[in-house]
Amino acid sequence: MSRLDRSVLTGAAVIALSLTASGCVVVHGEREVLPGATRAEAAEALAEFTAAYNKADKAYDGSLDADHTTGALADIDAARLKAGKANNPDGNPSYSPLKLTDVTYTIPKKAGWPRWFLADARGNKGGDVRWLLVFTRDGLDETWQVAYLTLVAPDDVPEFKTDKDGWAEAVSTNSARLAVSPAKLSKSYTDYLQGGGDDFAPGAHTSAWRAQRATQATRPGLATQYIDEPLTDGDYAPLALRTEDGGALVFFTTRHYEKQTAARGTSVPTPNKDVLALTDGEIKQTLTMEFVSNEVALDPAGDAAEDEVSILGRVQGLTSAKGE
Repeated sequence: MSRLDRSVLTGAAVIALSLTASGCVVVHGEREVLPGATRAEAAEALAEFTAAYNKADKAYDGSLDADHTTGALADIDAARLKAGKANNPDGNPSYSPLKLTDVTYTIPKKAGWPRWFLADARGNKGGDVRWLLVFTRDGLDETWQVAYLTLVAPDDVPEFKTDKDGWAEAVSTNSARLAVSPAKLSKSYTDYLQGGGDDFAPGAHTSAWRAQRATQATRPGLATQYIDEPLTDGDYAPLALRTEDGGALVFFTTRHYEKQTAARGTSVPTPNKDVLALTDGEIKQTLTMEFVSNEVALDPAGDAAEDEVSILGRVQGLTSAKGE
């Protein structure tokens, strides 16, 4: 299997899911600090999302769960379903329903919109990991939508700061009490991917990913260029929860481009059928792929002894491609 086949549609291929990030701050005049949802509302939102996702996945029909996704998840999921429909018009031949169990809800109190909460669940796909789903909505009459969905090791899920009633604390995106403010985390991460630095702890999504890219960029006969862009506005705005130790768990979004250029007289390796379904133009000497990625990071308090940000999980999916 080629590197291209292994890397594209990462989130969708591995877990048949997608992710988004909704953070459009629309304040409707509310000033009272309230929980984002009741626990019963949170459970109902998770059940509705799962049912809609399964219907869309079975039929390869993005219209069936579009009302329940937003931001990065919506981008990745829509592209996955589009490719699936193109290659399997009658639906998903490998369909297996997603089941989420052992769910814990972390619901922050805050004023204004968006309201949001985190569902931490065990899934029947993806192995022994926890599924972290961030639900958001911008008004009482709107449907809860999943903005972020990331997978993390069970031991990596932190303890959250809660009040006497069990409600969590939402962290301001401009907080100066963290190693990197949530508002700057997407750009800090893309800057790191381009040039390195010491803001991020070594790991699979930081030092190891940079090393992998460096190796791929110098393959004989095929040059690969990478461009990384932050996504921080509207439905892609970061969301953060205060952890018990004073840091924060931050969900954020990035966009990545990978351009492969074949040496003169040769051609780019033919990608798999899912990539081809999302590709405009004829692939001759170059193939440029666009990915959207959502990450979850542990951002320590600014005065912590160890102040490097740790990327705990990342789900990425191909959203479009262009051949030339």
